[in-house]
Amino acid sequence: MSKIRPSGGYRATCSFQTATLIYDATYWFCEKFLDSRSRTVDQMVQAARSGRQNIAEGSRAAATSSQTELRLLNVARASLEELLLDYEDFLRHRRLTQWLPDSPEALAVRRVPQQRKNDSSDLTDLTDQQRWMLYSQWLDHADPAVRANAAICLIHQANYLLDQQIAALEKAFIEHGGYSEQLATARLAERQRKQDSPNPPADIPACPQCGKPTVLRTAKTGQNAGQQFWGCSAYPACKGVLNL
Repeated sequence: MSKIRPSGGYRATCSFQTATLIYDATYWFCEKFLDSRSRTVDQMVQAARSGRQNIAEGSRAAATSSQTELRLLNVARASLEELLLDYEDFLRHRRLTQWLPDSPEALAVRRVPQQRKNDSSDLTDLTDQQRWMLYSQWLDHADPAVRANAAICLIHQANYLLDQQIAALEKAFIEHGGYSEQLATARLAERQRKQDSPNPPADIPACPQCGKPTVLRTAKTGQNAGQQFWGCSAYPACKGVLNL
């Protein structure tokens, strides 16, 4: 039986792949340019890790909870926003130049995915190492300002992708409901299918009153509370029952 709601598959998403680049870039940036004893190192690495891990966790949670998936994606978005401020602070405190959004340097970083599409290739088909090599001229640069600015560009890209994901999930939730609602809908559809079936399974008895298939129920009240019985699938229109 297929899942009611798909889950997993996060490794093939652009948001997760970009977040992985950001996490790796941040780990090596902090290792090279910041004092390992500084609290900033822990904060930056953990924020980068949180951005990546919460995308993965949200994807897995999608199978059973739309709300959890949305919450975790928003946590990922908030973590990357925190990391963005850390990189901006690094540049500002050292009086280093931050690239303008439309500067040649920033545009060069942002054009990488588009260039791949123009070459009839897709970033999602690459390994993490291959994807890193596309950005290595900036992320492996000896100048910390270049690395920080490139990371800022990637964070903006990841945040844009997450905003699109969150908006799409919110729209889907409004239109189709969450997991519980979809599960109830599927259960009702299956019940209706069995009612309409001309040949119900042989081990399911027919209702003694109307002849329709019965379904296994559990008494909730009365002296037989907790005991199972066969109840008509047409209930409440028909109240026929059979004891087990």
